Amino acid sequence: MTTTPPFLRQVAADLLARFADDLKDVAVVFTNKRPIVFLRKHLADLSGKPIWSPSFFTIQEFIRQSATLPEASSLTQFFILHRLHNALLREEGRPEETPDEFYPLAETILSDFAQLDYDLVEPQAVYAELRDIALLQQRFPHLSADQQRFMRQFWESFSVGKQTAIQQKFLQLWGRLPKLYQRFKEELVQQKLTTTADIYRALAENYADNPNFISIYKQVAFVGFNALNRCEINLFTQWQEERKALFYFDADSYYLDDNLQEAGLFLRKNVIQYGLHNALGGFPATLSSRADDIELIAASGNIAQAKWLSTLLADRPADRDTPTRTAIILADESLLVPVLQSLPDGIDFNVTMGYPLSQSTLFGYLDGWLGIQQQLAVNRGQFVHHLDVETILTHPLSGISAEERDALQGNITANEWLEVPIAELSLKSGSYPAFFMPRSGNKAVLDALHALLDGVLAHRKGARSLRHIEAVLILAVKKALNLLQEGLVHYPELSMSFLCALIRKALQSISAPIEGEPLKGVQIMGLLESRCLDFDEVYIIGANEGKLPNITVAPTFIPDSIRRAHGLPVLENQDALSAYLFYRLLHHPKRITVVYNSVVDDRNSGEVSRFIRQLAFESRFKFQRRIQQQPVKTISPPPSLSLPKTGAVWDKLSRYLDDADPDRLKLSASALTTYLQSPLLFFLKYVAGIKEPPKITEEFEMNRLGRVVHQAMQDTYEQLKAENDAITAHRIQAKIKMLPQICLEALSKELYRETGRIRTPNSMQRILLKVAEEYARVFLQYDATHVAPLHIVELENERDYSIEFPITVQGEVRTVKLYGIIDRVDEVNGKTRIVDYKTGRDEVKYNGLDTLFAPASAKSNKAMIQTLFYTYVYEQVTGKRGVEPNLYIARRLRKEGPLFYMSGRGKYVAEGEELERIKTQFVEFLRHTLEELFNPDIPFQHNPDAIWYPNDPYREFIGQPLAPEEDL
Repeated sequence: MTTTPPFLRQVAADLLARFADDLKDVAVVFTNKRPIVFLRKHLADLSGKPIWSPSFFTIQEFIRQSATLPEASSLTQFFILHRLHNALLREEGRPEETPDEFYPLAETILSDFAQLDYDLVEPQAVYAELRDIALLQQRFPHLSADQQRFMRQFWESFSVGKQTAIQQKFLQLWGRLPKLYQRFKEELVQQKLTTTADIYRALAENYADNPNFISIYKQVAFVGFNALNRCEINLFTQWQEERKALFYFDADSYYLDDNLQEAGLFLRKNVIQYGLHNALGGFPATLSSRADDIELIAASGNIAQAKWLSTLLADRPADRDTPTRTAIILADESLLVPVLQSLPDGIDFNVTMGYPLSQSTLFGYLDGWLGIQQQLAVNRGQFVHHLDVETILTHPLSGISAEERDALQGNITANEWLEVPIAELSLKSGSYPAFFMPRSGNKAVLDALHALLDGVLAHRKGARSLRHIEAVLILAVKKALNLLQEGLVHYPELSMSFLCALIRKALQSISAPIEGEPLKGVQIMGLLESRCLDFDEVYIIGANEGKLPNITVAPTFIPDSIRRAHGLPVLENQDALSAYLFYRLLHHPKRITVVYNSVVDDRNSGEVSRFIRQLAFESRFKFQRRIQQQPVKTISPPPSLSLPKTGAVWDKLSRYLDDADPDRLKLSASALTTYLQSPLLFFLKYVAGIKEPPKITEEFEMNRLGRVVHQAMQDTYEQLKAENDAITAHRIQAKIKMLPQICLEALSKELYRETGRIRTPNSMQRILLKVAEEYARVFLQYDATHVAPLHIVELENERDYSIEFPITVQGEVRTVKLYGIIDRVDEVNGKTRIVDYKTGRDEVKYNGLDTLFAPASAKSNKAMIQTLFYTYVYEQVTGKRGVEPNLYIARRLRKEGPLFYMSGRGKYVAEGEELERIKTQFVEFLRHTLEELFNPDIPFQHNPDAIWYPNDPYREFIGQPLAPEEDL
């Protein structure tokens, strides 16, 4: 096991030995801020007395001392670049580009410009507009054979006369970029602004404002550097020659001395190629001698990695006050929030990455407001989608009172608004009552966002629920909005979609530091933040191939072959940097745990990082592999719920049997088929009186479609009957042409109980109306072709047919009052018909009487039972016999007709004696079913063979899974 001191402790000891009391005149430069705190602690521990601290900087802060001009923000750079690019387009006679069209290009162009500056590459050389490969040697004699080969590979893909439209567009942009680069730099100078990359280049090329700033320090120590750009290489070698610079490289000879090890790629260049000296002397050979265990855990899912962490930490010693004790390294930084939520209680921690705004409730609230403003811009401030309204009403930062929220939700449900009119969204309570007010123009939008943030801050403070991190995030957002407002001075009228996209872009990079003692507890950080730091325990989370190393490549307009020709960074550089960060984590810890997601999906290969496989193959580390098994609990089916018919349950049932009760309950055909489907469902609906909750849905609801079709058919035949009692085929055909208006009025009655309320149907209503028109057309066309002339006897709601039906209950004859509302009774050629309209998947066929008159199952026929019920009640009330039941099933009427038939080799239509036999058997089946229903000794239980609709709300009570047929 290694006894080598932590890297920063070695640096502290060397600095004290070299400079002692002169340490105050030394500058110490890191790649990032995090190691500064640790080095200070080591200096204090080793000195044993009060000392003057050296000056600490990040490399950007240190180099920035050479410049006097302020840096332009990224938004300022974008707006400058956009104006200059449009000026070039005008010179070329091409149409200008709007900000939203140019923004994706601008990000890539600015990134490329910065890279050119960092690596001291001339834009004219990179963006050379070659048309002849023969010019290559003539124009670039300084390039090596390999560099010329890379250039040739690129330009040969642009053969003269064979360019595609995309290639031509690329070449046009390519030829424009050198001028754009030059003008961009000139415009920054004119506005007395600069960029970080420009500061680097100016210092490296000796035109900086303050090139000798380093002279104020006795010595500058550069600690933990690895990959250097060309500016840094030139400056570092120059300062080393001037004896102003010391370099402390954190490396191990295991990967430094092996040319095949990508982890040592940059350090070999620094030491061998550029001649930078390591102030600590030779490099240790720690990794080659280590034979420690590495715990490798395959987790069953992405979030499961974080959840498993709580188990790992709970088993470790509790002494974590030492800052170098334990570190959680997030190879996948998106796991930060799950990791924070998974830490065991009582553990102190410090997060160097910061809490991202994009994962906070504040961002969700702001994003919701931006999305609603985009909606309002499209629909001219008329309405907001009901789901967006619901989201804001229930958002924890909205602060809307429960009374106002319930009232508004009730209003939306009652009116079934898919799109809620803006006039209904004037709030009186909450953190920002003007939330749904439309805004237009850059200033109005940004001012409204400031007002929204102020409202949230005031409301949370007033409710004493404001958290420190929320306040920090609100402040950071307001700063970002102020910078954006400054940049938008020259763009008063951006489109709402682009403005919102720009605001989101500005907000997504915001993070807030999480409170914690930096020198105490578990340290949580990304790979980059771990540079220079050593720990006793290291947990690497998210160590999947694709995350370690990260395979995403930053967009660029400089192709790979051109980048190689000019020595610009390529993908291998990124891999080498990740490899170094990973290997240096192994220098010191006594315990190493690596966790990865082993589940294969569209975003994850399920493979552990190749660095782990490489380490297992070549090193002496021993891997202890574990597979995290998610606890699988077999859920046994719930015990069949059995409700006895006693007490209040029997009291309710008795009201169906008590003929002296003025409010006596009546049993409908729907209630009967509900009992056949499931006795327990009958209890829920008709005994317990549990109603379906009101809701708004964007899905196509078949029950609503059915009611609209029924209403349309009733209205049609009411009109025909009122005009003339004899209804002919010609008159029916004339009504078919009027179906669009008839169905629209039917929908208005269905929703609002009156006609004329719907003037402009919404998108879902238009679909429903089209289907309703087609179904009604099928019914009317059948009547016109196969039935007319006909005479209407009764229509729905004209008469409530009801009878007393005798049954035996506990040895005593009682009666149940049956009633039915019949869609239509007509007479055709002297025959009375019961017509029942169906718009679902019902059928007119039956497999046999044994299955027809059986508890509901896949082979039973609910529609036929209901129609036989209506026929029986009608015959008993009117005294007529031979009444013919007809099922008008929209999907089957054309092919199968309306009459019952038994399936088999042929089509056996149920009419005459066969129909009368079915009617007789139905009465016996009805009596048996009702005597079972009102038998106090038979409890209400669920029928396991029942077929359920996927969206049936009563499934939640019964816990019934989808039948296999419903999954198809």
